[in-house]
Amino acid sequence: MRAQKSKRQSSMNAKLNGPGQRERKMVALLDKMAPREGYNLTALPDVRFLRSNRSLIRTPVLYDPGIVIVCQGRKRGYWGNRTYVYDAQHYLAVSIPIPFTMETEASLEHPLLAIYFHLDVPKATDLLLELEERDIAASAAPIGMVASEMDPAMSASVERLLDIMASPDDSRILGPAMVREIYFRVLTGPQGGTLRAALDMQSHFGRISRAIRRIHTDYGSALNVWQLALEARMSVPTFHMHFKQVTQTSPMQYLKAVRLHQARLLMFRNGKTAAAAAVEVGYESPSQFNREFKRLFGRTPLTEVAWMRSSFELPPPESPSVYVSSH
Repeated sequence: MRAQKSKRQSSMNAKLNGPGQRERKMVALLDKMAPREGYNLTALPDVRFLRSNRSLIRTPVLYDPGIVIVCQGRKRGYWGNRTYVYDAQHYLAVSIPIPFTMETEASLEHPLLAIYFHLDVPKATDLLLELEERDIAASAAPIGMVASEMDPAMSASVERLLDIMASPDDSRILGPAMVREIYFRVLTGPQGGTLRAALDMQSHFGRISRAIRRIHTDYGSALNVWQLALEARMSVPTFHMHFKQVTQTSPMQYLKAVRLHQARLLMFRNGKTAAAAAVEVGYESPSQFNREFKRLFGRTPLTEVAWMRSSFELPPPESPSVYVSSH
């Protein structure tokens, strides 16, 4: 009899604290902490909360390395011939900045609510060294972008993070440890191999990451494939092959995408004219800039910036990053 009572109690507790209850709690917490559409800054410079009250059709984006956890709503990323869904059941990890197209499913009644973690490379590398010392292995071959299922351990970690972030004092003192826990879940999960390879500068993947970092810091200069191959310590043919495997595009096409994304941000955030932004990112011909901008974004620079201002907000970049990104 006592055993049956205990079993009923366990079942009741599971219902109260099960996945559905946890998801509702996370949505409620995030809804309060992300009152403004767009990215909401937090006490931790590398953590932002995202709200979107409207659906967005496919738009070109460029994420810097990080983790996106969606608690409500859905995003789809299209990269090469792959489609990545990240929603309440799947999270996305980006090991290197990848230009891709993205769409959002959301509404005013059912907004998209998500957490974005900018990857703190020193913190992630420190944790990686500890995992390797303890011989904790990772699975899966490296790739630039991966969507993985939210397992119970990851969900529990995210719930605890949101609980802590709801208190300003707790978030500043306890938040960094919770971010480290999220990193641990990713590095030991299905996407662990990808992030580990990106942090290991001796692997082919890591060498391509080094060249990509060079593109993001020197996009305004006259870079060429030979210089980038030298940065990666590869021959030009080998570099070109590995670069395309990692990014699904050529080095020069990637450089072009970085320049155009940065020009868009300069116009949107800093109020630069198209001509001034074009010169700053390395274009010598305004007409070429306008053609390539419209080819990527589907709109002229002026129309694109007006559309961005009517569609979402971007806060000023809070944490320093060497990478150009869409947020």
